Parts: sequence; structure tokens; C-alpha cells
Amino acid sequence: MLTIHFETKLFQIGSWTLLRLPEDASAKLPSRGMTMVVGTINEVPFKAVLEPDGKYAPGQQPSHWFRPDDTVLDAASAKVGDTVQVSLEPSKEWIDPEVPDDVKQALATSPEAEAVWQEITPLARWDWIRWIRAVKTPETRQKHIEVALDKLNKGMRRPCCFNRNLCSEPYVSHNWVLRDPSE
Repeated sequence: MLTIHFETKLFQIGSWTLLRLPEDASAKLPSRGMTMVVGTINEVPFKAVLEPDGKYAPGQQPSHWFRPDDTVLDAASAKVGDTVQVSLEPSKEWIDPEVPDDVKQALATSPEAEAVWQEITPLARWDWIRWIRAVKTPETRQKHIEVALDKLNKGMRRPCCFNRNLCSEPYVSHNWVLRDPSE
């Protein structure tokens, strides 16, 4: 596997501390979409899913970002505004996503959907979670959950028609693009 080395400055959007890969480092990854990596921040190991930043407009170079957890940041003696040394490489061993409570509750109502959920890969679970969360209103989110449950009940293993290259985390994005730290 190719190891990618770079340095970057940690920044903040809302209460989240984020790390964005420089465009040249991101370009070395196997996908413009979500990518699983293992690596180090200031020599402290981590495993994370890189999210795409969604920047595909003319004049913009797409990249990836992730939210290092507090344990890694503390061990790396790193905080917002610090420049950190990062090494990472793509991994085929995906970590399971944290399943939101509303999705857990919906799955608990259907043994068929829950069985399919347990059978699919962690990457497929990430796709469902990203598709469900990538909405603006609670009403649309609920509709996505209902559609996901229906599709899982029918044995569908992934959401269809979902652009995996968009930033789907509403807390740090606007119109599918990672917000700038200044916003």
C-alpha cells in the first residue's frame, strides 16, 4: 500500500475539530469518495473514514477530511490551529459506522431489514447512514429512514442514486460541500 505523508493545520467548524487533506495528498487516494484509511497524527495511530469535501466546482480541487477523535488529538498533543504531521494509507478493513438512534429504532421494528443490515458490509452500512443523514430537514430524514427500511426489507443492500463524492455531514457542510472554517 502507498503511504501518503503530509502536514496540515487542524481547524474548527462549530464544535468539531477537523483535518483536511491537502489536495495533492488527497489525489493519491484510490477514490474521490469516502475512503477508509489507517495512519498516524504526530505518530499517534488512528483508523478513520475520510469523507469527500464535495468541492468540484471550476477552480476548486476536491479533497477529503475527517474528524479525529479527542483521544487521538490528546495523545498527539494537537488542537485547533496546530500543524500536524500525518501519514496514512488506504485500508480495505472498514470500521462500522455509528448507527444513529433513529435508524436503530427503525431497524428494530423489522426483523427482515435488520437481518439484511447485519449481512451487508460496513461500507454498505456507511452508504446507508450517509444517504439518510444527507438531508436538510427532520421530515426528509424520516422519509429517508422509511425508504431505507422498505428497501432493506426487499433485500436491497445499498441506496441507489447517491453521489458518494459529496460531503454528506450536515453539521459541517452546506449544499454538499465542506464549509470553510470562517463560516
